[in-house]
Amino acid sequence: MDSQKQTDIEAAAFRRLLEHLDERKDVQNIDLMNLAGFCRNCLSRWYQEAAEERGEMMDKDAAREVVYKMPYDQWKEKYQVPR
Repeated sequence: MDSQKQTDIEAAAFRRLLEHLDERKDVQNIDLMNLAGFCRNCLSRWYQEAAEERGEMMDKDAAREVVYKMPYDQWKEKYQVPR
């Protein structure tokens, strides 16, 4: 497999992960952290870091909007369960 095809496959898998997390808004970040050791915020930080490594400046809010598919504060208000 050439590197471009691998990158395309990895990107498709990442998009599918984001779709899955979007479909499972009932799964809280704390649950993800406890079970998997990462959460939506981790994914957004990794996304931001990857963008910046490639010369694309991105702030935390913009990266979170990619992962949450809406502004983070809006997602928290709509879907985060008080603990």
